[in-house]
Amino acid sequence: MLRVLLISLSVVAIARAELCKPDAQNAFKVRLSIKTALGDNAYAWDANEEYLFKAMVAFSMRRYSSKRTTQISNVLLCNVTGRVSFWFVVTDSSKNVTTVPGSEIEAAIRMNRNRINSAFLLSDKTLQFLKITSTLSPPVEPSTPAWLIVFGVVLCLIVAGIVFLVVGGIRQHKKRNKESAERESLEEKDEVTVTAENGIACESLDLKAGHINGVFAADDERFTSL
Repeated sequence: MLRVLLISLSVVAIARAELCKPDAQNAFKVRLSIKTALGDNAYAWDANEEYLFKAMVAFSMRRYSSKRTTQISNVLLCNVTGRVSFWFVVTDSSKNVTTVPGSEIEAAIRMNRNRINSAFLLSDKTLQFLKITSTLSPPVEPSTPAWLIVFGVVLCLIVAGIVFLVVGGIRQHKKRNKESAERESLEEKDEVTVTAENGIACESLDLKAGHINGVFAADDERFTSL
């Protein structure tokens, strides 16, 4: 009985080894650049990190499909290198000798890519699933709505235009007042300007008393005396 059990286990182990190998059906290659991403804070890739990776893949498969009962033991790693890179497959939990279709694995990884990256403190560029296209992070929405920004810009332009018109009007008003004052000043100077009439300065004439012409005065004296 023990011999049969050992033979069965060895057959399963061989079958599982055949499932996980480079370029095998439904197998995916992973490459990690831990040193590049974390520098002096880089951690060593060991059995614990492999266990975490298997757990994250199992979590992704279970989260992607509620019908899946993927366990950590269903995730197989092989050809692990020190740089670090490796291949992995996910076996069917019901049969355990066949792999889950690659399309399902790809969809599950894409769906939970951010969670996997966060678990290893990496990004799509430093944690690469070579056959799975990188997922684009959702666009960052600005804290202020776009329409409010446009409204603010338009309002600023309107206010600037009103200020420009007011300031321009004040300057024009001051300019007109200045020109009017200069004109009045010139007119006053023209009135005060001394003009000569019959050789006598107009300013020297006493308009109320009049001015007696000497010629006519002599005649008046000559004819009025009796």
